[in-house]
Amino acid sequence: MTVRPVQEVSHQHAHTPRETELRDFSAASAPSEVEVVVNSSILSRADTLKIVVAGFSFFFAGANDGSLGALTPYILRTYHIGSEYVALMYHGYASTFVGWVLAAFTNSHMARYFGLGLILTIGAVLQLAAHLLRFWAPPFGLYVVTFFIQACGMAYQDSHSNTFVASIKGAHRWLGFIHAMYALGCLVSPFVATAIASKIQDRWPLFYTFLVGIGVVNIIAVLVAFRDSLQINASTAATEDAHGTEATTGRAKMASRDILDTLKSPPVYLLSIFYFFMLGVVITAGGWVVEYLVSARNGKLPEVGYVSAGLWAGMFLGRVLLAEPTHRFGERRMAMGYCVIILALQLMFWLIPNLISSAVTICALGFFFGPLFATGMSIGSKLFDKRIQPTALGFVFVLAQAGGSLFPALTGVIASKAGVKIMQPILVGLIVAMGVSWALVPKVPRHDD
Repeated sequence: MTVRPVQEVSHQHAHTPRETELRDFSAASAPSEVEVVVNSSILSRADTLKIVVAGFSFFFAGANDGSLGALTPYILRTYHIGSEYVALMYHGYASTFVGWVLAAFTNSHMARYFGLGLILTIGAVLQLAAHLLRFWAPPFGLYVVTFFIQACGMAYQDSHSNTFVASIKGAHRWLGFIHAMYALGCLVSPFVATAIASKIQDRWPLFYTFLVGIGVVNIIAVLVAFRDSLQINASTAATEDAHGTEATTGRAKMASRDILDTLKSPPVYLLSIFYFFMLGVVITAGGWVVEYLVSARNGKLPEVGYVSAGLWAGMFLGRVLLAEPTHRFGERRMAMGYCVIILALQLMFWLIPNLISSAVTICALGFFFGPLFATGMSIGSKLFDKRIQPTALGFVFVLAQAGGSLFPALTGVIASKAGVKIMQPILVGLIVAMGVSWALVPKVPRHDD
């Protein structure tokens, strides 16, 4: 696939919020005809606010995901279920994965009909609704359903926020920021979750009141920052008023064409395979490390409950400190180097049975994992046509979530038979597969800022 040249325009014309959103999300004409890019050195206040709000939405997502590892032991004991049932909770195809799939297949239609602000608001509201259903300790079946609702909302908000930020010149910096905010959320939430659950073990769902508060702020922030696109696309409404059903059908056909073009694009699958294994490694390690240290290394739950935070602390620092070096010294080369280092660290974690060493190694592993996600998004923004970028990123996220769903679930099922020690060889195999899949991602021309 060829990469189309980007048109440079003056600051006064380039970064108006309405033009920025219409470029990526309006369906009045093919968005690929003209690409307007914000100059990263002279962002307007409106654009800066939008980047900050996008980062906060990733913080919210991270606060949800990062709590899972710390809460897993309490969930298993409260609902009196085995580790294999973790597959039905937050890692299962019946909940999280299906939510991402639904969002992926509707992303194109959402982008055709709704403004960016309205899409982000829908995603924020769905996430808040999920947490409102959790904090009162619902029956296990309803608890499972909340992860479907939450995943669907996260998919809408994260994929479209990612697309918006990726459209800004110097996007590697801003992508590094928003994904660092995700890691920060993953860092903060285990401390809050462990503090609440360890003191009132039978009332650990009260942790979700913390996420309810963040969810409310998330909605307000989106409404303020993206208030200029909180509507059905004006051109869509006007066209449908004039032409009725015929225009509606044409709009639907264009959205369906975007989906078909996405499915026909080899880079979508090649990049998705990398994310499939990468997220499988991260979620498996973060979700099971606490249970592993308790069951395999005789750690005390209140003490090791914070170890999973080390993974996210390292990831936060990695995304902040390694974004620029990764871009300047070559994204492909640096990412492959990180994969090799991650493999070495995982072997150290496995072969050195010491709690302190394990905590340090987990933190270092997260540090070198840090820039991988944003690096993949940066390359994806160059590989995918702007017209299909929201849909393409949606499918990438779906297959990433498939890895984040499948491998932790398989680990739980196998651990129920062979013990939680099986996590270590599984992680080694996944890291090797991650490195190989990165080598298969297509090369793109490198543009100096």
